[in-house]
Amino acid sequence: MGDGLRLVALVGLAMLAFAGNSLLNRAALAGTEISPALFAAIRLASGAAALAALALAGRGSVPLRSAGRAGDAAALAVYVLGFSFAYRWLDAGIGALVLFGTVQITMFAGAVMGGEALAPRRWIGAGLAFGGLVWLLWPGGPAPLPLEGAALMAAAGLGWGLYSLRGRRPQEEAAQDPTARTAANFMLATPLALLVLAGTGHGTVDPRGLLLAVVSGAMTSGLGYALWYGVLPKLRASSAAVAQLTVPVIAMAGGLLLLGEAPSLRQVLAMVLVIGGVGWSLRSKPD
Repeated sequence: MGDGLRLVALVGLAMLAFAGNSLLNRAALAGTEISPALFAAIRLASGAAALAALALAGRGSVPLRSAGRAGDAAALAVYVLGFSFAYRWLDAGIGALVLFGTVQITMFAGAVMGGEALAPRRWIGAGLAFGGLVWLLWPGGPAPLPLEGAALMAAAGLGWGLYSLRGRRPQEEAAQDPTARTAANFMLATPLALLVLAGTGHGTVDPRGLLLAVVSGAMTSGLGYALWYGVLPKLRASSAAVAQLTVPVIAMAGGLLLLGEAPSLRQVLAMVLVIGGVGWSLRSKPD
């Protein structure tokens, strides 16, 4: 397999993991008694444990004190906590659309601020995608989104966008391994989630909800994010942003097939507009 095809395959696998997180989180928050804060804390802790075990087995260290690590952990915690609380109100696919629409805006802003040259098609595609997101969030209509859920997911999108941008910055030699870097981020983000848990209460300790949180943390979060952190330096910020907008399609299909979530016509059309913007943007010259 050529380097280009291998990169596409790895990005696709990471996107499947991201969509899996939406499905697992929504299944737990809508179908069990676990609280959002407890789900987030267990997700981070289990991801930290799985990644630390892999990192220690592979290189024998986790770079907790590396430059910028505190900022990475804070951005990750904002994403995970906003994500969990938002899914009390939002379906899996719609939540993913709000999340990654916000991520695209954040990462395009980061690309512009970083001096990255963007082709006109990327601007047009971003505009179409942003228009679809605005239409989805606009009040009124037959199925308006809950304001609380949309705001929390937008905050999660900002956190993930910043986390992704920070993952592309040059790293010191000791922190080049993406598994070790992601393990450190999860380990440092876990206490932040525990603080929120202490302030909000853990609610009912639901065994099925706990299991879903562990799977989300150890597999679709920990391993998925380590993979994403590994491919990010090979992508431009704008390319990474549009790639992530495929996740809502996967999550919406999974929500329909696995959770029985039926999106409204407005939501489907908004998703088509967002994904159409992605397709238009990707027609520009390869990075």
